[in-house]
Amino acid sequence: MKKQLKLLIAALCSIAFFQSCAEKEKKISDPWVGMAEILDNVQPPTFKGQIFNIMDFGAIPDSTTLNTTAFQKAIAECSSSGGGKVVVPKGKFLTGPIHLDDNVNLHLEDEAEILFSTDLNDYPIVHTSYEGTELMNYSPLIYAKNKKNIAITGNGILNGQASNEFWWPWCGNSKYGWEEGGPKQHTSLVKLKEGMSEKGVPVEERIFGNGEFLRPTFIEPFECENVLIKDITIINAPFWVIHPLKSVNVTVDHVTVNSHGPNNDGCDPEYSKNVVIKNSTFNTGDDCIAIKSGRNEDGRRVGIKSENIVVQNCKMIDGHGGVVIGSEISAGVTNVFVENCTMDSPNLDRAIRIKTNTKRGGTVGNVYVRNLKVGQVKEAVLKINLFYGIYGTQEGDFMPEVRNINLENVQVENGGQFGILAKGYAQLPIENITFKDVNIKRVDSLYALENVKNLNFINTYINGKKMNSITN
Repeated sequence: MKKQLKLLIAALCSIAFFQSCAEKEKKISDPWVGMAEILDNVQPPTFKGQIFNIMDFGAIPDSTTLNTTAFQKAIAECSSSGGGKVVVPKGKFLTGPIHLDDNVNLHLEDEAEILFSTDLNDYPIVHTSYEGTELMNYSPLIYAKNKKNIAITGNGILNGQASNEFWWPWCGNSKYGWEEGGPKQHTSLVKLKEGMSEKGVPVEERIFGNGEFLRPTFIEPFECENVLIKDITIINAPFWVIHPLKSVNVTVDHVTVNSHGPNNDGCDPEYSKNVVIKNSTFNTGDDCIAIKSGRNEDGRRVGIKSENIVVQNCKMIDGHGGVVIGSEISAGVTNVFVENCTMDSPNLDRAIRIKTNTKRGGTVGNVYVRNLKVGQVKEAVLKINLFYGIYGTQEGDFMPEVRNINLENVQVENGGQFGILAKGYAQLPIENITFKDVNIKRVDSLYALENVKNLNFINTYINGKKMNSITN
């Protein structure tokens, strides 16, 4: 009897061992299993049923009365009572920046609109970031630092009130209201990056705000955990729109971003892990979604890569790129999954884009795209540029590494100039680009490649021609 029991236990152990091996093998052969695990791990926060209506704290919906204090009181009461929903009812409510607290869901009811102040004096100085470099600057319009279980929900509108008269002219482009001799961000950027970041000045001493010209982000959960942004519409952003910074477990769901100002990226996860962006529409003045991880020496100082990013069922209209990685990726980006998205606009430059240079460096790997429908883009379906440069020469000693970029079941009507535009370095070529079941019906050139190793075409057609792999 004991011998039979031992044999049974041994058999069960063997079965368990082989099942474990099979599961590991499946993960290796099917990277999309990894996406399913990310989705299982990212659960949106839940809240108590308590309601805190801002009208009960003195808010007035006349679009001219400043309601900052009413928002502060409602949020404080909600959080101190264990959490719940801070309700913004129908009407137009003017306010300065809103700072969320633990267990608070800021909920905009139908026909509610929050208008953010155009008075610079209403914006306190907080620890934030500008283009991948940390600093003390104007508060983001909605901000949370070191908070857990926070949300912004509802069918209302968040209106940043940025325009060619306020915030946007600082970009220094006459298209956005800048006039010769007027203030612009370039002076402040040089001060921040060359005068402070490159010299290792502590973040708390990088003080900007009034007298400087660096615009705030719109929504910024900073070092937060369990964040939900759902159903809202966002318009007229000063700068980047949704910016999860050093945050974990973030869900962006059914959000509409319609903002065509300068640097109006739709969603920029930076130094963040387990981020799900789904069912959303991006119509923007810059990249629709741009995954980041810090710029140059500041990114290397922080050293937190962005990883486990999922983009599902999204619509990209105008923008510099549909889903972009870069250019601020000095700490690296890995495990990006994009599926079931549509991209279509004569004003959308690229579908998938990776950009960096030897000053920023960074490692990008394991990018998986499938079930993508592209109507029209201007430049390329896939663009990888490791010589990206603005603000002058961007050369340094940090060789970027890009490998394992995969596009599957991608249908493109008009790919613009190139099916693939990829430019790498001879010292460290871009490695392993795979197109599987891709059909680009029309494009000016099949591809333009420099220093790319292993370009794999599997059942892929461009301009009606079946493509052959290039391995070297």
